[in-house]
Amino acid sequence: MALTTDLAMRTALSGMCAKCSNSLRRQGRLPNGILQATQQRQLHTRRRSLVVRAKSFPPSLARPGHSLPTKRSSSSFAQRLFGGGGQASAPSGNATAPKRVLGADDLFHSFTDSPIPEIRRRAAFIKQHASCPHPDHHTGATAPAHVNFECPDCGIPVYCSKEHWADDYEAHLEICDTLRQINEDDHDLRSGRFFPEFEYAGPQIDEALVNMTSWDTFLYTRGFQAINDDRSMRQATRLLTYPVTVASMLHELSPYNIQKGGRLTVEGLKSFSALRYTLHPPRSGGGQDVKGLRIEAPPVRLFILGARAESSLPRDVWTQLAHLFPEAKFHLIFIGPESMANRDDEFPLPPRTATNPFGAIVEDRVWPTMKISTIVDYYHTIHKTGYFHPYDPYFDCFVLFHPGLGHPASSHEWEETIPLLLETKAPIIATGYTQEDMERDIDWVNKTAAGEFDILMEPGENKFRSLRWDLNDMDPQDISAGNWGIWAFRGKRYVVGQAVEDLADTNHPVFFLQIRGNPQG
Repeated sequence: MALTTDLAMRTALSGMCAKCSNSLRRQGRLPNGILQATQQRQLHTRRRSLVVRAKSFPPSLARPGHSLPTKRSSSSFAQRLFGGGGQASAPSGNATAPKRVLGADDLFHSFTDSPIPEIRRRAAFIKQHASCPHPDHHTGATAPAHVNFECPDCGIPVYCSKEHWADDYEAHLEICDTLRQINEDDHDLRSGRFFPEFEYAGPQIDEALVNMTSWDTFLYTRGFQAINDDRSMRQATRLLTYPVTVASMLHELSPYNIQKGGRLTVEGLKSFSALRYTLHPPRSGGGQDVKGLRIEAPPVRLFILGARAESSLPRDVWTQLAHLFPEAKFHLIFIGPESMANRDDEFPLPPRTATNPFGAIVEDRVWPTMKISTIVDYYHTIHKTGYFHPYDPYFDCFVLFHPGLGHPASSHEWEETIPLLLETKAPIIATGYTQEDMERDIDWVNKTAAGEFDILMEPGENKFRSLRWDLNDMDPQDISAGNWGIWAFRGKRYVVGQAVEDLADTNHPVFFLQIRGNPQG
């Protein structure tokens, strides 16, 4: 009887994780012998998984004279993203931990006198390029001048002189606290501490629903480690905002709905319901044997246009998208002339050949259900060749992170692209750094494509925006947050309808075609 019970427990625990088995052992409900056997089996499974993934690493990234790119830690990438390199946490398996440079109570320093060389270089860049915002420089009373004086409260160069800072102090107070927060966050990122907030949750179990009401409920229901510090939360959300913003629009439990205050329009419900139908397929009863073979839907293609920093995010950040949709497949396609930014270790780019006409870098083993392609080119150039044709609203979606559609410096780059996007009839999700940035983009689209698009979601603040504020080194007065605002639109659909109209002089109906601007389905 004891042998039978022991065998039954071993069988039941064959798929149990180490965390659950240890929990049972602490409660005295799991014999040590079974625990040891279970842990050995789990260790063997993990090792075998690592070997399989290593063998399946895409050979296209291994070029003569270049080693395969090493896995990037999220902390080291975050340092480059926020303005320079620095010391990152030691990767797993490294015996030497990074040296702690700054303590938790020693994060505020003047940019010019900072103990971090990267921040001192950043201060020099700001002083060389940023202009003093004092009104005298705009009225002509004083010639324009670069900033040179650092506010003692925020430690960032903001005015050309102490006199101008004191004279305009009330205006500076509006952003002084935020600038100090940016200062401390920058030093924290380079302090050499260990960053537990960059340890991400794994696959989502079927029995646990994700709550997308806010960052707190999302991280809790996804099984992330508890983040009890505001600064750590800001650091974590700065990277996670990219995949979670997309997921919050496409998930069946999206916080954006058609109810009052939900901001989703009727047309938006039609478009996103089509994508959700694909991303949340019903159980097919398929398996790994021949009898379990089932027809599967093609992957959902997310075209991320004008890609910059988001294309070089650590891949475990983007796999969060795959964890939220475990039954679906994804193909992320980063397109843009700057899509290889921060990826110097992967140069030179693959040659353009007949099988790879745009020199795409393909990462085919990011996750079993996720593939990533990066193309350094303008989207309208690719679209005109029909390379990604045909487009299907059930499987395609465009994402524009801070595109600058209406910005004078970048709007010309979108003049050819936006009409082509509207032709596909696929939803287009766009974000903005600030409300002003987002409204400027909307005005530009209204001006260039008036009457040719439908709003899918009314513009407003993004529930999953970055909680960390960023500083524009060219203008310290310009403070923004990653993906602060979000809205969505799509090319207007025209359908052919049939109506019956009685003629005054006959009793026979006349069938005619009517073009209606109000889309159907």
